[in-house]
Amino acid sequence: MANFTTMTGFILMGFSDIQELQTLCGVFFLAIYLAILMSNFLIITLITLDLKFQTPMYYFLKNLSLFDVFLVSVPIPKFFVNSLTHNNSTSVLGCAFQILFMTSFSAGEIIILTAMSYDRYVAICCPLHYEVIMTSGTCLLMVVVSWAMGLLFGTVYTAGTFSMPFCGSNVIPQFFCDVPSLLKISCSETLGIIYTSLGIGMCLCMSCFISVVISYFYIFSTVLKIPTTKGQSKAFATCIPHLTVFTVFTATACFVYLKPPSNVPSISDRLFSVLYTMLPPALNPVIYSLRNNDVKCALRRLQQNLCPRGSHHLTFQSPIIYKSVF
Repeated sequence: MANFTTMTGFILMGFSDIQELQTLCGVFFLAIYLAILMSNFLIITLITLDLKFQTPMYYFLKNLSLFDVFLVSVPIPKFFVNSLTHNNSTSVLGCAFQILFMTSFSAGEIIILTAMSYDRYVAICCPLHYEVIMTSGTCLLMVVVSWAMGLLFGTVYTAGTFSMPFCGSNVIPQFFCDVPSLLKISCSETLGIIYTSLGIGMCLCMSCFISVVISYFYIFSTVLKIPTTKGQSKAFATCIPHLTVFTVFTATACFVYLKPPSNVPSISDRLFSVLYTMLPPALNPVIYSLRNNDVKCALRRLQQNLCPRGSHHLTFQSPIIYKSVF
């Protein structure tokens, strides 16, 4: 009989054992975290206030920014506090909540990205039927499904993970709790529940990936048939930001979860986890706003509203019904 001991908590590995470097890492991560919050909340504010952005594409973008804010807010504040207090311990309940929220927001984000690819497909391949297909009710349903499915997968993963007994070392070789690390310290001889959960998660990811690939196959086929270079450039301009965001998100996730397992903790594993956690939320607002003239104009109008000159004030454009970009 194995001698199981009840785990009362876990130790999260940081990036250094030197207290000064721990503090420096914590402050550095906090600065990036605040920048991510400011940029994403700016996107959310602009889309909410400016009636020009009341279209499906920006409606999905607002929810994507919300997912990014919540996703990055799960591990980074805890890591910052641990770095300043030089205490890397976390309770079992705190670890469970980290896995629940990280899994929920990650699953929800990939589903909302899939919905955005479908929106681009309808806009480019079926422009005459866009208003009929992408109604406000349809968009709301897609968003609700994204949040609900994300929460469902997070609950299943968390329940499956913490249904197992843990023994041996309580050190997690990450700066946040994740399922692969907890599997390494599990004493369970039957991992049917967690492997079933992982299988369902892989099915979800592959389904979303295949859906996006199919959408862009038809999108590129349609765009290449446009006779003018200007029309092709306009069509590609509406798709490249989303395709870039989706590629960054899936690529960083693959680096973290599909790499060969290693019994020896390495700093590269934690660096890849940082990229997966912070890179997509940091890049998304830049990718969608850097070359987007509508966002730049909305930002200038917001600045004029916050800092009026004389009697000038912000005047939003008249409401626009959901419609195609063409």
